[in-house]
Amino acid sequence: MKTIAIIDDDVYIGDMLAEVLAREGYAILRAYSGTEALYLLSQNKPDLILLDLMLPGMSGEEVLPHIENTPVIVLSAKADVQDKVNLLLGGAADYITKPFDIKELLARIVVQLRKAEIYADYRTLSVGELFLDMVSNTLTVQEQPIKLTRTEYAIIKILMENPRQIISKSVLLDRISLDTPDCTERSLKQHISNLRKKLQDVSGVDYIETVWGIGFKLAEQKS
Repeated sequence: MKTIAIIDDDVYIGDMLAEVLAREGYAILRAYSGTEALYLLSQNKPDLILLDLMLPGMSGEEVLPHIENTPVIVLSAKADVQDKVNLLLGGAADYITKPFDIKELLARIVVQLRKAEIYADYRTLSVGELFLDMVSNTLTVQEQPIKLTRTEYAIIKILMENPRQIISKSVLLDRISLDTPDCTERSLKQHISNLRKKLQDVSGVDYIETVWGIGFKLAEQKS
């Protein structure tokens, strides 16, 4: 079930939206001010946000920069083209002017959720029990987060992008050079060792295989 956060101080509009969206099968979160919205979003990760601009405390324009990796549809009575342009350039995924047709809003919500799913598929890697989120640059194994250095992240990303291939030391160094220009062939071995240990400490599994004289690959895991 997808979750939609409604950030609007107008109780009537918020209640109407909540009722309609619930009938469509969405879970609902509510906030009535900019400050409350920031707290709500610090505790929850909705799939989409409906954001009013005229909020008490912090305005919608002030809240928007604090929202990352979540599509935002702005709902506003402001119809000025420049306002729309500024908000879209400022991070909003879409803008709909009040009063709006509920069918149009529902269609725009479907479109934004579909885009978010496509983007998420493109920005994540999954190999067995390893899951890499390339938006937040985080790795989890067996659903447990692993804290990585910048170099370790670059290494596991390349190995997960090529799960069945042996990556030579020279190719690995070349491909991570933009992210970690200070990594050398000697230090690469230590980075690999540290990464392997972090994964083993959490999972008890050795996920990285050394192919002597050639390079490294993800180890094949028993099903």
